[in-house]
Amino acid sequence: MREIYVNGQYLSEENAKVSVFDRGFLFADGIYEVTSVLDGRLIDFDGHFERLERSMAAIEMKLDIKKEALLEMHRQLLVRNSLNEGLIYLQVTRGAAERDFAFPPVNTKKTIVAFTQEKSLIKSKDAKRGLKIITLEDMRWGMCDVKTVQLLYPSLAKMQAKSQGADDAWLMRDGLITEGTSNNAYIVTNEGVIVTRDLSPQILSGITRKAVLQCAKDLQIKIEERAFTPEEAANAKEAFVTSATTFVMPVIEIDGKAIGKGEPGPIAKKLREIYIEESLKSAI
Repeated sequence: MREIYVNGQYLSEENAKVSVFDRGFLFADGIYEVTSVLDGRLIDFDGHFERLERSMAAIEMKLDIKKEALLEMHRQLLVRNSLNEGLIYLQVTRGAAERDFAFPPVNTKKTIVAFTQEKSLIKSKDAKRGLKIITLEDMRWGMCDVKTVQLLYPSLAKMQAKSQGADDAWLMRDGLITEGTSNNAYIVTNEGVIVTRDLSPQILSGITRKAVLQCAKDLQIKIEERAFTPEEAANAKEAFVTSATTFVMPVIEIDGKAIGKGEPGPIAKKLREIYIEESLKSAI
């Protein structure tokens, strides 16, 4: 049975509880991060911590735990749960208070919860076969660069994709792709250029996105950070997504049309390989 971190304590799953008055439960008033784990070590922890602080500041919250203590908590979870490969989910909410749209007093204790999940990240069946996606309107709130726990619409979009025999959805605003339900989206043009949406409040500033784009630069692959259309994606040479728990994942079909040869492309496969190699070197 897993041990869960709840407000300074390590508890069994059956004893890990938070208040029904918690604002994360009542208002989705919270921020989360997911850090992947390879070989029992953390990937891109510094980047996830920095984004956690940025997201919390954006919704007027302050982190009540220092970076060193948060790192030690992550490491304790790895040891206590004997996790070798998978992820650690961290959630920080504004805490428990009487239900009111107005924020509670600033000295209200935040709720901090973290837990592990086992997952095969390197040997992924999806990476070998590639993902099929559909396109849907992006109905999320306007601050998509803030990693809040309000994930209902992405969940609905993912389920709609599955109901149509696909794996995931790419979301659109004004006819242009923003990102996936839980990942950043990319295409590779017939000229070999990687195209991905530029950073703005319309997409999440992915930690894996940043690392993978650096891998592409190291390979001297040209990158264009701009919006692209579903038609461009359908006519692209290849496509892929990135996230902390999928790394680089090829996309082989969009709205029922094969992308390129309808199989994982060489650039996506190469970037996945290099990203995993570099992550294992820098893991802590």
